Amino acid sequence: MQRRDWIALATAVLAATAGPALAQGYPNKPVKLTVPFAPGGTTDIIARVISEPLGKNLGQNVIVENKAGGGGVIGATETARATPDGYSLGVATVSTTAANPAINPKIAYNPTTDFSPIINIAATPNIIAVHPSFPAKDYKSFVEVLKKSPGKFSYASSGTGGIGHLQMELYKGLSGTFVTHIPYRGAGPALNDTVSGQVPMIFDNLPSALPFIKDGRLVPIVVAAPQRLKELPNVPTFKEVGLEPVNRMAYYGIYGPKGLPKEVVDKVNAAAVKALQDPAVRKRIEETGSLIVANTPEQFGQQIKAEFDVYKKVVDSAKLKLD
Repeated sequence: MQRRDWIALATAVLAATAGPALAQGYPNKPVKLTVPFAPGGTTDIIARVISEPLGKNLGQNVIVENKAGGGGVIGATETARATPDGYSLGVATVSTTAANPAINPKIAYNPTTDFSPIINIAATPNIIAVHPSFPAKDYKSFVEVLKKSPGKFSYASSGTGGIGHLQMELYKGLSGTFVTHIPYRGAGPALNDTVSGQVPMIFDNLPSALPFIKDGRLVPIVVAAPQRLKELPNVPTFKEVGLEPVNRMAYYGIYGPKGLPKEVVDKVNAAAVKALQDPAVRKRIEETGSLIVANTPEQFGQQIKAEFDVYKKVVDSAKLKLD
């Protein structure tokens, strides 16, 4: 065998064994978990609840890093372009894997092929809530106010192309109402301005909005959930008010760049499942109004594809475009 043949053979052997070897020693340094939104929103809350027990189970710290912008696209793009070694993971949301890619053809990643799904941590309801100064406190009067004054009011969202934006635009089309979109660099800043009265309403994930609802600083109007919530028994679901297409929950999962070794995917999945079996961790997540999912990488991958397909149909049928 000639020298170049030996080199080729050695290279092939190294390539074939690199993944398993890496996985066996993984992790041997801290793992970064990118949150594609600003601090304070539901994505950030869920990430920080899971990061400590996840790190404990992996044997290394899991460090949460916020990378906001573009309705979650900037942070998601960073995860998609990361080295597939398991040390740079991201929080997957409906905004970054379905809503935003469905409405924005210029996104630099394909949500169904450019990531390695690991686990869906939890699913959460979404809600329309208004500032207490808004001239309506229930769904019926809310619709009446909007229809009497089209264009007078505005709503805040986590960003253009995010789930709050897309669901509200879908709601507007189906309900025959019009409010102006005010995009922010994450749910946290959007929520702050709504609570302070700078913007009269928000379409937000329930976990981040619920504390303000409980202390009377926001008024809940209608919720996207399978059924009425025990925390908000008097608030109807979108299905109840005849708008079932808007009645979709959000998810919060963990994924990495495509090409992540299966051994790494399985190890992070197992560590996350173990963390979610801890009653204290479950309690902290469920207290936000979220439901624990804890599924397999394959199941989460199927969920991402299904959700993207749904929102792509929504965008196409409603002819939605970016602001």
